[in-house]
Amino acid sequence: MATPDFIRSLRATAGQQLLFLPGISAVVLDDEDRVLLNRRADTGRWAVLGGIPEPGEQPAETAVREVYEETAVHCVAERVVLVQTLDPVRYPNGDACQFLDITLRCRATGGEARVNDDESLDVAWFPLDALPALDEFGSFRIKQALGDGPAWFEPTGGR
Repeated sequence: MATPDFIRSLRATAGQQLLFLPGISAVVLDDEDRVLLNRRADTGRWAVLGGIPEPGEQPAETAVREVYEETAVHCVAERVVLVQTLDPVRYPNGDACQFLDITLRCRATGGEARVNDDESLDVAWFPLDALPALDEFGSFRIKQALGDGPAWFEPTGGR
Protein backbone atom coordinates (compact mmCIF):
# COMPACT_ATOMS: atom_id res chain seq x y z
CA MET A 1 0.00 0.00 0.00
CA ALA A 2 1.41 3.39 -0.94
CA THR A 3 2.05 5.72 1.97
CA PRO A 4 -0.42 8.65 1.94
CA ASP A 5 1.06 12.16 2.01
CA PHE A 6 -0.49 12.95 5.41
CA ILE A 7 1.34 9.94 6.93
CA ARG A 8 4.62 11.18 5.44
CA SER A 9 3.98 14.56 7.08
CA LEU A 10 3.31 12.85 10.43
CA ARG A 11 6.48 10.79 10.08
CA ALA A 12 8.51 13.97 9.49
CA THR A 13 7.81 14.99 13.10
CA ALA A 14 6.93 11.67 14.79
CA GLY A 15 9.87 9.72 13.43
CA GLN A 16 9.46 5.96 13.49
CA GLN A 17 7.43 5.75 16.70
CA LEU A 18 4.22 3.72 16.73
CA LEU A 19 1.33 5.40 14.92
CA PHE A 20 -2.21 4.15 15.59
CA LEU A 21 -4.03 4.44 12.27
CA PRO A 22 -7.37 3.53 10.72
CA GLY A 23 -7.38 0.95 7.96
CA ILE A 24 -10.24 -0.11 5.72
CA SER A 25 -10.62 -3.57 4.16
CA ALA A 26 -13.19 -4.27 1.44
CA VAL A 27 -14.59 -7.69 0.64
CA VAL A 28 -16.14 -7.11 -2.77
CA LEU A 29 -18.73 -9.55 -4.14
CA ASP A 30 -20.36 -9.58 -7.56
CA ASP A 31 -23.84 -10.82 -8.56
CA GLU A 32 -22.45 -14.39 -8.76
CA ASP A 33 -21.00 -14.04 -5.22
CA ARG A 34 -17.45 -14.20 -6.53
CA VAL A 35 -14.83 -12.32 -4.49
CA LEU A 36 -12.60 -9.64 -6.02
CA LEU A 37 -8.96 -9.98 -4.95
CA ASN A 38 -5.69 -8.39 -5.91
CA ARG A 39 -2.23 -9.92 -5.94
CA ARG A 40 -0.22 -7.34 -4.04
CA ALA A 41 2.95 -5.90 -5.52
CA ASP A 42 4.64 -5.70 -2.10
CA THR A 43 4.09 -9.34 -1.07
CA GLY A 44 3.13 -11.15 -4.28
CA ARG A 45 0.17 -12.70 -2.40
CA TRP A 46 -3.55 -12.56 -3.13
CA ALA A 47 -5.44 -10.34 -0.70
CA VAL A 48 -8.67 -8.49 0.01
CA LEU A 49 -8.59 -4.86 -1.04
CA GLY A 50 -8.03 -1.94 1.28
CA GLY A 51 -6.16 1.12 2.36
CA ILE A 52 -5.93 4.08 4.70
CA PRO A 53 -8.65 6.75 4.80
CA GLU A 54 -7.70 10.28 3.88
CA PRO A 55 -8.33 12.78 6.70
CA GLY A 56 -12.09 13.37 7.00
CA GLU A 57 -12.99 10.50 4.66
CA GLN A 58 -15.74 8.13 5.80
CA PRO A 59 -14.93 4.37 5.90
CA ALA A 60 -17.43 3.53 3.13
CA GLU A 61 -15.94 6.26 0.93
CA THR A 62 -12.46 4.84 1.53
CA ALA A 63 -13.59 1.33 0.56
CA VAL A 64 -15.22 2.55 -2.67
CA ARG A 65 -12.20 4.72 -3.56
CA GLU A 66 -9.58 2.04 -2.80
CA VAL A 67 -11.46 -0.67 -4.73
CA TYR A 68 -11.68 1.58 -7.79
CA GLU A 69 -8.08 2.82 -7.52
CA GLU A 70 -6.73 -0.73 -7.31
CA THR A 71 -9.10 -2.62 -9.64
CA ALA A 72 -11.19 -0.19 -11.78
CA VAL A 73 -14.31 -1.84 -10.31
CA HIS A 74 -17.10 0.41 -9.03
CA CYS A 75 -18.84 -0.75 -5.86
CA VAL A 76 -21.09 0.28 -3.02
CA ALA A 77 -20.49 -0.52 0.63
CA GLU A 78 -23.28 -2.70 2.03
CA ARG A 79 -22.36 -3.10 5.68
CA VAL A 80 -19.67 -3.27 8.32
CA VAL A 81 -18.60 -6.87 8.93
CA LEU A 82 -15.66 -6.54 11.31
CA VAL A 83 -13.95 -4.00 13.56
CA GLN A 84 -10.63 -5.17 14.94
CA THR A 85 -7.41 -3.70 16.30
CA LEU A 86 -4.51 -5.52 14.67
CA ASP A 87 -1.14 -6.32 16.17
CA PRO A 88 1.55 -3.65 15.74
CA VAL A 89 3.79 -4.00 12.68
CA ARG A 90 7.28 -2.71 12.02
CA TYR A 91 8.14 -2.09 8.38
CA PRO A 92 11.59 -2.71 6.84
CA ASN A 93 12.34 1.03 7.02
CA GLY A 94 11.78 0.94 10.82
CA ASP A 95 8.38 2.70 10.89
CA ALA A 96 5.90 1.20 13.38
CA CYS A 97 2.11 1.20 12.94
CA GLN A 98 -0.91 -0.39 14.52
CA PHE A 99 -4.15 -0.42 12.56
CA LEU A 100 -7.76 -0.34 13.65
CA ASP A 101 -9.22 -2.26 10.72
CA ILE A 102 -12.82 -1.71 9.66
CA THR A 103 -13.89 -4.35 7.15
CA LEU A 104 -16.83 -3.62 4.87
CA ARG A 105 -18.76 -5.95 2.60
CA CYS A 106 -19.17 -4.27 -0.78
CA ARG A 107 -21.18 -5.10 -3.88
CA ALA A 108 -19.73 -4.50 -7.35
CA THR A 109 -21.85 -2.19 -9.51
CA GLY A 110 -19.76 -1.85 -12.66
CA GLY A 111 -16.37 -1.57 -14.24
CA GLU A 112 -14.05 -4.22 -15.62
CA ALA A 113 -11.63 -5.78 -13.13
CA ARG A 114 -8.03 -4.97 -14.08
CA VAL A 115 -4.81 -3.77 -12.51
CA ASN A 116 -5.43 -0.06 -12.07
CA ASP A 117 -2.38 1.10 -10.07
CA ASP A 118 1.13 0.08 -9.09
CA GLU A 119 0.00 -1.65 -5.86
CA SER A 120 -1.28 -4.75 -7.69
CA LEU A 121 0.37 -7.35 -9.89
CA ASP A 122 -2.96 -8.95 -10.81
CA VAL A 123 -6.69 -8.57 -10.13
CA ALA A 124 -9.31 -11.30 -10.49
CA TRP A 125 -12.73 -12.57 -9.45
CA PHE A 126 -12.78 -15.89 -7.58
CA PRO A 127 -15.68 -18.22 -6.82
CA LEU A 128 -15.96 -18.91 -3.10
CA ASP A 129 -15.07 -22.57 -3.62
CA ALA A 130 -11.94 -21.72 -5.63
CA LEU A 131 -10.19 -18.98 -3.67
CA PRO A 132 -6.41 -18.77 -3.98
CA ALA A 133 -4.20 -19.22 -0.92
CA LEU A 134 -4.89 -16.32 1.44
CA ASP A 135 -3.41 -15.34 4.75
CA GLU A 136 -5.53 -15.51 7.91
CA PHE A 137 -6.36 -11.79 7.59
CA GLY A 138 -8.01 -12.19 4.18
CA SER A 139 -9.70 -15.55 4.70
CA PHE A 140 -11.22 -14.45 8.02
CA ARG A 141 -12.58 -11.23 6.50
CA ILE A 142 -14.19 -13.10 3.63
CA LYS A 143 -15.78 -15.54 6.09
CA GLN A 144 -17.13 -12.64 8.17
CA ALA A 145 -18.46 -10.86 5.07
CA LEU A 146 -20.52 -13.92 4.17
CA GLY A 147 -22.15 -13.97 7.64
CA ASP A 148 -25.18 -12.10 8.92
CA GLY A 149 -23.81 -9.24 10.95
CA PRO A 150 -20.91 -7.20 12.22
CA ALA A 151 -18.34 -8.66 14.59
CA TRP A 152 -16.44 -6.98 17.40
CA PHE A 153 -13.87 -8.74 19.51
CA GLU A 154 -13.20 -8.64 23.24
CA PRO A 155 -9.75 -7.46 24.29
CA THR A 156 -7.09 -10.13 24.42
CA GLY A 157 -4.27 -10.46 26.93
CA GLY A 158 -1.33 -8.15 26.45
CA ARG A 159 -3.17 -5.27 24.81
